[in-house]
Amino acid sequence: MSKPTFVSSVVAASMLLVSQQALATIVQVKTSLGDFEVNLFDETTPVTVQNFLSYVNSGRYNETVIHRSVPGFIIQGGGFRFIEQLPLTPIQTNAAIVNEPKLSNVRATIAMAKLPGNPNSATSQWFINLADNSAGSPKLDIVEGAYAVFGQISAADMEVVMAIANLPTYNFNGIQGLPLINYTANDRANNVPLNDTNMVTVESITVVDARPNTAAGLNPVPNTLLPEPESSGGSSGLALLLLGPLLWWRRRQQ
Repeated sequence: MSKPTFVSSVVAASMLLVSQQALATIVQVKTSLGDFEVNLFDETTPVTVQNFLSYVNSGRYNETVIHRSVPGFIIQGGGFRFIEQLPLTPIQTNAAIVNEPKLSNVRATIAMAKLPGNPNSATSQWFINLADNSAGSPKLDIVEGAYAVFGQISAADMEVVMAIANLPTYNFNGIQGLPLINYTANDRANNVPLNDTNMVTVESITVVDARPNTAAGLNPVPNTLLPEPESSGGSSGLALLLLGPLLWWRRRQQ
């Protein structure tokens, strides 16, 4: 009887470890411009949070870069590393996840990026809303089946996010709106090569609080604009994963 008991104990321990990881609701994002914390809505968006934590726990977000910034709109990361030179190197991704558009894309929320025409295509890339993007233009609570918010940054920690958002941005082949440190328009005109110190690097993302109720007092805003889901098919709208037509249009409006 001892052998089954031992096996059961191992399984129970493994399940406990998984459950502890699943309940993790606060992560610290350490960047080259400062640190900020994200409170994850694991009870409201469990699939999205579990997916995010799988990248956190595997270390695949470590040493990635903030690869897109649009003033007054979003900053985006979670997809690429800078390895000595451009182009950026994509990280290894898991299978895409089902969309969970339950919460609103208001300022200081983090949401998943995805492919155009497929609401259920998010993998590793995330973005932080710099403004209320829920019902403005574009309406992120509606387009592409809505973008799934899964966490929130505190007002104090948004200072670090805004420091990143206020950096000048530059376009390179295949890259639009890359925020850079200590890099000028003159450098870009002269094709000065980039190095690690020019990048906004996400040095690590780690779990700092595994209590399941840390989001209880945050009162996230529900997404009330999205109609009841009818199917899992794609919708006609604007893409955010590559942020091509959407960000070009956004810049034209500024």
